[in-house]
Amino acid sequence: MNEILFFGQNIFLKLNQTQIPKIPKPIQIEIFENENENEKQIKQISSSDFSIIFVFKNGKATEFFTDQEYSNQNPSEIQIEENIQKVTVGFENEAILTKEGNVFAKGAAINSENPKEFINISSLIEDKNDRTIEDIVSGIHSIYLLTSNQNAYGIGSNYSNQLGFDSERLKKTEKPILMMRNVSKIFSGNGSKHVFLLNSNQELFGCGNNEYGQLGLGESINEETTINKLTKIQNIPKGKIIDIQCGMFHSIMLIENENQNPKRKLYSCGNSRYNGLDRYRNTYEFIEIKSSLFENDDIILDFSVGDYHTLILTRKGKLIGFGGNYHGQLGIGNTKFQSIPIQIELPKLRFNENISNYHLSCGYSTSFLYYSPSPFSNLEEDLIKLFRRKEFCDISFKTENGSIIEAHKLILKYRLNQNENQIEKLQEIISNKSIKDSNQIFEMIYSNRIINPKLYSEIKEIINLNEKIEETMKRIYLNENENEKDFIIERKEKQYKFPKLILIMRSELYRGMFLSVTNDTSNKVTDYSELSNKSFQIFEYWIYSNQIKNEIQITQEIIDEIQIGIDYFQLNQTNPNLFDLLINKFNN
Repeated sequence: MNEILFFGQNIFLKLNQTQIPKIPKPIQIEIFENENENEKQIKQISSSDFSIIFVFKNGKATEFFTDQEYSNQNPSEIQIEENIQKVTVGFENEAILTKEGNVFAKGAAINSENPKEFINISSLIEDKNDRTIEDIVSGIHSIYLLTSNQNAYGIGSNYSNQLGFDSERLKKTEKPILMMRNVSKIFSGNGSKHVFLLNSNQELFGCGNNEYGQLGLGESINEETTINKLTKIQNIPKGKIIDIQCGMFHSIMLIENENQNPKRKLYSCGNSRYNGLDRYRNTYEFIEIKSSLFENDDIILDFSVGDYHTLILTRKGKLIGFGGNYHGQLGIGNTKFQSIPIQIELPKLRFNENISNYHLSCGYSTSFLYYSPSPFSNLEEDLIKLFRRKEFCDISFKTENGSIIEAHKLILKYRLNQNENQIEKLQEIISNKSIKDSNQIFEMIYSNRIINPKLYSEIKEIINLNEKIEETMKRIYLNENENEKDFIIERKEKQYKFPKLILIMRSELYRGMFLSVTNDTSNKVTDYSELSNKSFQIFEYWIYSNQIKNEIQITQEIIDEIQIGIDYFQLNQTNPNLFDLLINKFNN
């Protein structure tokens, strides 16, 4: 069952029957016509000035148009044959990422001959080995792609240099062009003419519109209204960059630092009306957004930036917002502009036993708070992303048309009952399959889910779906064959061996170390000596299993050590995260 709270400009047919143009307080909405549609679990909502798209867990998506030309039309299902993983919409452009790693997009700046037709833009990347896409982000007239090889591409408009090229030489492109290599994340916004790229060393680069200082480059270059090439952003707040979202004239950054309270803070730059800093002048570098609403013992779970407004959700269930509010998109009961953070009154949430399953989506004049629990464990998510990464793949499979799929032999060995003969049988099956079917087979192997029953029937003799992913990872952890563990951690005169690919999944420290094109990637590092053996064992076991060993007794001293270690290792903290598991075990 879905739970969707909505506020802002009323564009939905059912709600329009009440003749209410603006909905200034969060209300529960049911927007789908039949019971089968209502039973679909929402996965993601993305909205802009042009359209709103709802993505469901079953890989389908439904679109509403906000433009007056289409406003009287009923919602329509997007006709894409592949399972939809993510959508992103800008001003008159849309992009869809499928589970197979393809991106379909439409828009005048993408396909001038037929702007209303979806085309596969990932297939237009010149390097055929770089066509599997891991993430997509929209700007106002441009779309950005992050490939499984960690390369960033841009397509569409470049009138504000948002593709990192001089707009006098390149006003737009209908083919993806390479912007930067060694990229871990791309950040932009549905109404934004600027973009940020983060590399694996946590170095941030930006380009595009900088008229109001929204790139955070500092006041010394505030007269440069556009930046035509990717430029390193200096004076970034200390800590790990979790997310950056861009409005039309401002940018909001979320930083996590275990040594500060609260450990997650928001920083802002750009137009003074929308940056939440309550200043009467533009801000040219990232400044902390301070408010008594951000309590030291609370944590920011999610935030979303529309063209002119920002919403924040905390672990304590607070919904906080600031910025433009002409359409009631702040949900505070009126249409008054808010220059500083204000708390939004929420109706009782049906599923708030785990507030981290709620997510925010801001558009041009609309806001959503919706329930979307994770479909599978974090380790499964990590593995599916990993199987598309090529840096540490060590085995290849050839499909029926000669295309190559690379994989990780260590993971396959443990998912295929630790039998080398099963890998040969898998190769035989793949040799008779299309690239699409082959990708689905590997996703079933890595995720422990029956994605395609027909394909599963062909591989069920060789794959072990009876064992949880955590159990597989623990078997790798307990594996006696040390030759398969290719990275050594030395501490207190003792050596610990890990597979590099496991450390890449779980730690930003090692991800940056192994994927960096400049750093030393030798196979040995000396780690924090302040951690006791017991604390290090907790880290070791959690990295593989997302769990804490039952036999370990948790003390306050261990919790204090772990807080230091989480920051040092830069652990990928998802739900459930290590610190929460420790606190629960300690309290119980």
